[in-house]
Amino acid sequence: AGITMAVALASLATGRRVKDKIAMTGEITLRGQVMAIGGLKEKVLAAYRHGIKTVVLPMDNKKDMVDIPPEIKKAMTFKFFDDAYDVIRFALEPKKQRS
Repeated sequence: AGITMAVALASLATGRRVKDKIAMTGEITLRGQVMAIGGLKEKVLAAYRHGIKTVVLPMDNKKDMVDIPPEIKKAMTFKFFDDAYDVIRFALEPKKQRS
């Protein structure tokens, strides 16, 4: 849940919302590297059952996608990252412009 907490804190600090229908998992190091997780299939299936459309995952888990059923791969978008700062940039909505 490290990356999830980092995105939540970044959202709070910047006032930017997290995109809708997105799930994420991955541990982060003190230097911001996103580390692989276990239980990928179970986490993706749970996200699918709850209507999630996009899942953010560690790059090192890309090889584990062979365990995900093809119909679920087709129904969802998977984004792989190895840097926490890239996840934050992807997961947060753009900053609203004042008029």
